[in-house]
Amino acid sequence: MGEKPQWLVREDAGVPVLIALALRQTLGIREPSDLPPLRDRDARTPDAPETTPELERQWRQYWDMTVEPRAHPASVPLELVDGFDTLVALPAEGADELRAAIEPHAGSTLRYAREAQARYTRTVSGSGGNAYRAYASAIAEFERDAGRRAHSFELNVHVLPFTQRGIWWIGSLSVAITDGLRRDVVAFDTAIRPVIADLA
Repeated sequence: MGEKPQWLVREDAGVPVLIALALRQTLGIREPSDLPPLRDRDARTPDAPETTPELERQWRQYWDMTVEPRAHPASVPLELVDGFDTLVALPAEGADELRAAIEPHAGSTLRYAREAQARYTRTVSGSGGNAYRAYASAIAEFERDAGRRAHSFELNVHVLPFTQRGIWWIGSLSVAITDGLRRDVVAFDTAIRPVIADLA
């Protein structure tokens, strides 16, 4: 007999992801082009260095390593960036431009990310732990529609304070969803179903 399929959904408003997106906004980086800006976070600051293709390339590498570190391991050792505690590590070689650009913004970026994460945690604790049920329900509906059991899969869901409502793939096993959409039970169920169908 085959083993019963297993699924694992991790949901969070992870501080490292929030930091990466807040820095993206501060530096005026356009990638990933489909992701909207964060709420309550100023756009590119006047004192930010001019965005260059090299700065964007370095940020994109850092973003990929932050969202899915197992899928995007660094080819050289990583070093922590001053001011970000243990939350931002960049390659020891080949990330000098990004390191210099983000260090001056460490304090405000860290505060923003921690406050956003705390808001998410308060929302989750106030919802009575309905996160698991929401995904279990979507998987059960997929299984009914498909006429088969869902395959084993992993999914990382980042609940983020974007200015636009929606859901976006940000990695092969990772999506970002607006916090407002996540709190809307009916709209969330509709939004997450195609994601489950892609993986299961």
